[in-house]
Amino acid sequence: MQRRRCRGVNIGGIPMGNGAPVTVQSMLSTPAHDIEASVRQAKALEEAGCQIIRAAVPDMQAVKLISALKENVSVPIVADIHFDYRLALESAAAGVDKIRINPGNIGSDERVKAVAVTCANKGIPIRIGVNSGSVEKEMLAFYGGPTADALVASALKHASLLEKFDFYDTVISIKSSDVETMIEAYELAAEKCDYPLHLGVTEAGTQRMALIKSSIGIGSLLLKGIGDTIRVSMTADPVEEVRAGFDILKAAGIKKDCVQIVSCPTCGRTRINLIALANEIESRLASCKKPIKVAVMGCAVNGPGEAREADIGIAGGDSCALLFKKGEILRKVSEECAVEELLREIENM
Repeated sequence: MQRRRCRGVNIGGIPMGNGAPVTVQSMLSTPAHDIEASVRQAKALEEAGCQIIRAAVPDMQAVKLISALKENVSVPIVADIHFDYRLALESAAAGVDKIRINPGNIGSDERVKAVAVTCANKGIPIRIGVNSGSVEKEMLAFYGGPTADALVASALKHASLLEKFDFYDTVISIKSSDVETMIEAYELAAEKCDYPLHLGVTEAGTQRMALIKSSIGIGSLLLKGIGDTIRVSMTADPVEEVRAGFDILKAAGIKKDCVQIVSCPTCGRTRINLIALANEIESRLASCKKPIKVAVMGCAVNGPGEAREADIGIAGGDSCALLFKKGEILRKVSEECAVEELLREIENM
């Protein structure tokens, strides 16, 4: 897969764009003024592997959260700011690693310049975040609604305000709750600018539907080489966003330092508790960094054949399982010992 060529930025030591690995990020859902709860959630996100954490900064009191997060986690912190440019300046002073703000919403050129100069001096990138609900009224009227063209025009207008002051360490997101519009907008942006792109489907819904919509939207763009960082928006625990994000990267073949599990959907030939086995194996191998394919198949007759390309796997029999490598049967094991036998083989690989 050939990645889109774009500028590179640095977010607290993590490179983005210019061929850097695609990162997974999320946002705190705790109240901005509840520092203890926010720090606790940030630690949970860090433990889950989240690479960039965004936090809302709605007022001056909330700026204290930035310092607290910087003291307690090693993950780069993004300040999410709307309208008040002073919050951006104070967040920069507090050591934030990135700022999310729309320059067109913070007032005069002098205010935009103040933010651009401060961020440039401190090496802080700015993310311009446009979505269906933030497009300017005149653009909605011109384009006939929050179309892909309207979203991109709005984003590039905001970017041009920063460019006036020679600021180019910009990341752009153009999100829509409509998957087709979101895909079209990012494809258009990829053609029209060379800034890194932050992918996401906004207001994607609860965990199940958000995963489906994000997999379609984010996944299809990644397969075209578009996208430098992703956030799977869910009405759920943000830790689930991180897990989903890495699963999308894994399914797209972008994340390779992990186990890929293939398992059959079961049928009338299954004589083993395949669902429970597959779930346990997936859980036990969640932190494994070996780039191998593991098969969990329900039928001893077809399993090793259908999963011949797997590096290792098990295929169910009648209360037993066959352990195999690259389609070649190693030995028969009991159903009770199947997981441990498989994990022991993987450990030795």
